[in-house]
Amino acid sequence: MQNFLNRILKVLASLFVFTFFVLTTTAAQSAIKIGGTRSFAIMAGSTITNTGSTVVYGDIGLFPGTSFTGSADIVHDGEVYLTDTDASQAKDALTEAYNDVAGRTPVTIIATELGGQTLLPGVYASESGTFEITGTMTLDAQGDPDAIFIFQMASTLVTAANSKVNLINKATSCEVYWQVGSSATVGTDSRFAGRIYASESITLNNKAEVLGQVLAMTGAVTLDDNVVSSQLCIASSVDDLPNTSDNLINQILLAGSLLMIGLSLLYLARDTYKKD
Repeated sequence: MQNFLNRILKVLASLFVFTFFVLTTTAAQSAIKIGGTRSFAIMAGSTITNTGSTVVYGDIGLFPGTSFTGSADIVHDGEVYLTDTDASQAKDALTEAYNDVAGRTPVTIIATELGGQTLLPGVYASESGTFEITGTMTLDAQGDPDAIFIFQMASTLVTAANSKVNLINKATSCEVYWQVGSSATVGTDSRFAGRIYASESITLNNKAEVLGQVLAMTGAVTLDDNVVSSQLCIASSVDDLPNTSDNLINQILLAGSLLMIGLSLLYLARDTYKKD
């Protein structure tokens, strides 16, 4: 009988360990609180400067600065908000989103150079406090369209000419976040994906394309014959709702089921022991 009880205890221990493993390894990031930034493709704090024929899909905002040069050469399908209430509210929302992204954990420390790497969903930073992209980096969502990728930088983000952010296995630019502590520079002829939240300024070099957002809190946004598109995310986003609600419910149900199985086995063992 004692051997039987020992086997039951071992089964219970295994169930609890498995439950803990499931809950800790499958938990994902909840949705970022993007708030009033949702509709903006471009936002700046001081100035917006454009050279060449830039195309923007989404709204353009500027606050508290007033200088928007080269606007006549920008083709866009959204609204332009210059130092008004809408721009002010969007700037407040950007500050909240920036702080949300900057505070996400747990953080995995990886190399400064992202080119050549394939990364899974998670929160990433580098020891240098900067990130660079030369060549192609790949983000693999492993079939989950709600998978979130976060890159935290204490200082700069710099991408080389002709670099690329490649999204695979249902990864989307809507769930890629770049929190930049100072300034971001996107290289000539590069193809970038995600929401850039920069504390200071953002520069898009000649013919760089961004599938996502270019949002600078205090400094300038500088454009040069670029394409910036946030339309995909505007159409599909649902603000402030957890991306992982279904996963969390499934995890709770799984844990509850395992616990009930364990309790049932323990109850059975107790009755068997009494009969003996």
